[in-house]
Amino acid sequence: MLNFELYNPTKLIFGQNQYDKIAAEIPKESKILMAYGGGSIKKNGVYENVIKALANYEYIEFNGIEANPTYETLIQAVTIIKANNIDFVLAVGGGSVIDGVKFICAAVNYEGIDPWDILAKGAKVKSALPFGTVLTLPATGSEMNSGSVISKKDTDEKLAFGSPLLFPKFSITDPTTIYSLPKRQLQNGVIDAYVHVMEQYVTYPANAYLQDRFAESILKTLIEIGPKIIKDQTNYTLASNFMWCCTMALNGLLSRGVPTDWATHMIGHELTALHGLDHAQSLAVIGPNLYKVQFNDKKEKLAQYGKSVWNLTGSDDEIAQKAIEKTQEFYQLLGVETSLSKYTSDYKETAKIITNRFKTRGWIGLGEHKNIDLKKVEEIVELSY
Repeated sequence: MLNFELYNPTKLIFGQNQYDKIAAEIPKESKILMAYGGGSIKKNGVYENVIKALANYEYIEFNGIEANPTYETLIQAVTIIKANNIDFVLAVGGGSVIDGVKFICAAVNYEGIDPWDILAKGAKVKSALPFGTVLTLPATGSEMNSGSVISKKDTDEKLAFGSPLLFPKFSITDPTTIYSLPKRQLQNGVIDAYVHVMEQYVTYPANAYLQDRFAESILKTLIEIGPKIIKDQTNYTLASNFMWCCTMALNGLLSRGVPTDWATHMIGHELTALHGLDHAQSLAVIGPNLYKVQFNDKKEKLAQYGKSVWNLTGSDDEIAQKAIEKTQEFYQLLGVETSLSKYTSDYKETAKIITNRFKTRGWIGLGEHKNIDLKKVEEIVELSY
């Protein structure tokens, strides 16, 4: 097991009818920016509950944060915060809204000229406005981690950043919020959480037995409940287990003491930026093909995954190969396509565009071994057509 540090100060408030606890978590006399997306919270009762909880606070609403939050939209919120002396932000929505709020809170106090440098140039976040979250869409785990992914329309880029200063102070997580979600968002949520686990698990053995069991238990739970939740989303048992899986998949616990990959995400982000795929759709397209190209490096963990999660038998090579097939079949069972050509006909130059971008950024060695070079990236993307 590798050396590690574990830090997660987020207070998670899980379960039904927890909205009245919001006021106890936000400092008195705070002036709040309440940020949300396209308005679905006004249809499922969340908006009403949050407004009731904020009755004794002064607050300004900011809506319109996209499914892939854009710099152009978020920078408007930064301007509002500065003009109105806002000192706390409340994110009400899914991972995109929460990711957007993380950028907003970092950008407000950014001392440089352009806050986009936080993503494009890795500029350090030295201070950030405090924020809390009310989760409405389980998927990304952003409600209990310090990472964020932001897009920029001007350049068709989608980049990630993070900072220990960007953990939510608290997160209200009510599983009943999934009852009214569109089927597509449920499909995406299951796959997003699944691939988050895979990026921290399917690498190489590190003798981290407990971490492996944590990862395998989440994967097996998602396999068990994933297809069911899509058909029966108002089942509270399914909904609560689904939401908890999504949070646990990326709250920092699984990655402690083990190597991690994240190449699937980095390549997948480019498919979203270039072709508009949902985040989870891009992961379903890239992930299995990355395992094929990196088969020799990942064979031991793929075989372990096949035995422990899918109960496969045979030689390690056979099990590892079959495990990739089972993964792809699972995504398809959920109703998500696994080929880029199913989403766009304009894909033939995609591999070259992505490798050129990675070369410009200096991303020439991805993955747990830092050996996914530009040639391999191109091969992975072309296999995904």
